[in-house]
Amino acid sequence: MTRNSQGVAVSLLFFALIAVTAAAHYPRDGAEGRTTAPSSQELRTAARTQVTFAHDIAPILFHSCAPCHRPGEAAPFALLTYADAKTHAHQIAAVAARRIMPPWLPAPDDPKFADDLRLSPEQIALIQAWVDQGAAEGDRSAMPAKPQFVEGWQLGQPDLVVRATHPFALPPGGSDTYWNFVFRSPVPQNRWLKAIEIRPGDKRLVHHANVLVDRGQTARLLEKQPGSGFGGMELTIESEGFDPDSHFLFWKPGSAPYVEPEGMAIRLDKDNDLVLNTHLQPSGKPETLQPTLGLYFTDRPATLHPILLPMENDGLLDIPPGEKDFLVSDDFTVPVDVDLLAIYPHAHHLGRDLQAFATLPDGTTRSLIHIARWDLNWQAVYRYAEPMLLPRGTTISMRFTYDNSADNIRNPNHPPQRVVAGNRARDEMAHLWLQVLPRDSAGGGVDSRALIQEAMARHNLQKNPNDFEAHYNLAALLQMRGELAESAAHFAEAVRIRPEDATANNAFGGALLGSGRSGESIAFLLAALKARPDYFDAHYNLGNALASQGDFYGALVHFRAAVRLNPEDANAEANLGSAFAATGNVKEARFHYERALRLDPHNALARENLQQLDQDRTSNHQN
Repeated sequence: MTRNSQGVAVSLLFFALIAVTAAAHYPRDGAEGRTTAPSSQELRTAARTQVTFAHDIAPILFHSCAPCHRPGEAAPFALLTYADAKTHAHQIAAVAARRIMPPWLPAPDDPKFADDLRLSPEQIALIQAWVDQGAAEGDRSAMPAKPQFVEGWQLGQPDLVVRATHPFALPPGGSDTYWNFVFRSPVPQNRWLKAIEIRPGDKRLVHHANVLVDRGQTARLLEKQPGSGFGGMELTIESEGFDPDSHFLFWKPGSAPYVEPEGMAIRLDKDNDLVLNTHLQPSGKPETLQPTLGLYFTDRPATLHPILLPMENDGLLDIPPGEKDFLVSDDFTVPVDVDLLAIYPHAHHLGRDLQAFATLPDGTTRSLIHIARWDLNWQAVYRYAEPMLLPRGTTISMRFTYDNSADNIRNPNHPPQRVVAGNRARDEMAHLWLQVLPRDSAGGGVDSRALIQEAMARHNLQKNPNDFEAHYNLAALLQMRGELAESAAHFAEAVRIRPEDATANNAFGGALLGSGRSGESIAFLLAALKARPDYFDAHYNLGNALASQGDFYGALVHFRAAVRLNPEDANAEANLGSAFAATGNVKEARFHYERALRLDPHNALARENLQQLDQDRTSNHQN
């Protein structure tokens, strides 16, 4: 028996959901064009009547601006009173007319998204008319009540609050900082989550925060000491079991916590970690942050299992200086019917025009999102107001255009320089993430999510034959389906690409062991333990490999280590008992068989071997 060799390594980019800085509130000549701005007729209509703050403007500001423009939020000033609005009246009109505020990037002809912040042309015309008429207050009795915002936890007191073990010291200056906080095993038993509320700390300092569930506890290996956290914009979370369930768990200023729909709860097991990735901006003086997470449980397990489709083509990103229309594309065909739930496009400062569309099997096309004027400061996850059906055979296409000219006011390089793919803000990315919910199973007991993962892995290998994650994922999926020869070939490729990767070496060693090639497996399992000495699965597999070669004393060493690392694992206890029995230590063998049965009364290996010990003892007494 091998342990967890059917793993799926998932490379997940933390989404850069960036808050506004004070400078972003001010329009710059030539920086933006208008999108569905009010017509001359709309402006004339608004100007014909007296427009007042109390009757006309307060409802707009209270609904669309106050969630961020209030004390304690990231915006640089409040918009809760007439005095607030009067002070900033001309600025409000200017940024509204040019659709800088409220921040909303998708074009108006896109599918309808939930929580659309876009002001209507009529609302923009009212604001302009109000300013042109002198920004009158009007009858105070006509003003709506100020919006009431929940202080503290937005969803009420969480069922469990977990706090980062150690605060992070943010330097007073320098470039933006990415820091990851690891919340180790926050729940003592397996639970289902309906929501995670993120409280990252001082909102002036936090551009975004994003949570990932780390089922393999791999992120903690990057910490210098437990709970200290670690830096990095992009993080690879490796899972050694097929677990493609994926949710967008993010926070940005002004956003409300997202409660997962009925049936889409998030599984959080007792040995899972939560990793909070934060994008931080120095304030000019030393600061500290110690985030907290509020966990909200539900007793209803998930019945619907979404999956994230990560489209990208960073391999094409090599943008010459001066290039204004550099195109990067990717196309992926879905192998099963899916409902599209949410979408997240991502580029850096040179991104200009980002669009995604679907070509249905009948040849018709549907826009998924189109951002004609990309702005890194206002990116977000966009959830569709209604799920969009994409039938099997639909091709999803991304077309991202980049501007590396001096005319691009967001270009970080002056003069422009060659820009390639990378994790730094001055590098570039071409990523499109889609959250989809597969419809009914593909039949024959095949998991539709596995078919999507396999298709995506093969697609990525066509673009890049040295894609580690694609080889690893494809190997794991093929292994689950019993196609062992092709599976082993892809595990071997993963090890070739990353020869010191513990997970890949263990998976390949386990695959060799499972196919009867125990002698060949030993070198890879030893390599896994060299990279990660306290790797339970590798100790377990190596114990089995050595036992199958007749080296029971060597097997004892590794089964003992496995039991030490996971004393609740009945199979490890049973195998340790078998190693003791093979070396003649019947007393220790009995002890570990009995302990295995206390952990799992149905453990066949322990039960049968313990019965054999009893029979041998009876036979010896009779003789």
